[in-house]
Amino acid sequence: MSEEMKKDLQAEESQADNETVEEIFEEKEDGQEKSSEQQLEEANAQIANLTAKVEEQENRYLRLMADYDNSRRRSKLDLEAAQKYRSQNLATDLIQAIDNFERALALPAENEETKSLRQGIEMVYKSLLEALKKEGVEQIESVGKEFDPNIHQAVMQVNDENFASNVVVEEFQKGYMIKDRVLRPAMVKVNQ
Repeated sequence: MSEEMKKDLQAEESQADNETVEEIFEEKEDGQEKSSEQQLEEANAQIANLTAKVEEQENRYLRLMADYDNSRRRSKLDLEAAQKYRSQNLATDLIQAIDNFERALALPAENEETKSLRQGIEMVYKSLLEALKKEGVEQIESVGKEFDPNIHQAVMQVNDENFASNVVVEEFQKGYMIKDRVLRPAMVKVNQ
């Protein structure tokens, strides 16, 4: 940029600054002409305006803090639930294997070879049940208990005089719970 251009720009800037200063002085002179009542009204209006803005900002701040607290509380509950039910998927998959072990154990052992195989299967079955029990998985007791649709799935109804009404007579498939959550409801036969 040439020296002349720089000088022209500086001259324009100083002229703009002078005009701004003149406008400020004119505003002050106009303000002095106003009565003290008008000045008081304007001051009160400004105070009311600023007070409203401060209240609005305080309310906004309080809402943000409440949202933050709720978010923190929710994430804490989610983390606790994740830790409490961390083994749910594995337990659900292992229940199917346990069902197969129970079917194998239901078969009769006819000779010494099948008896020793059955003992091995029984040992593995018991160790699986113990491992699940350590994680909070338990079998739902059904036979002789009152039917509860939250933990039982009725697949049949009978009319048996030996049992009271709405009592589970027979269990077709075991149900399992992990802590307070049902993994699989028990399939049962219920007395009418």
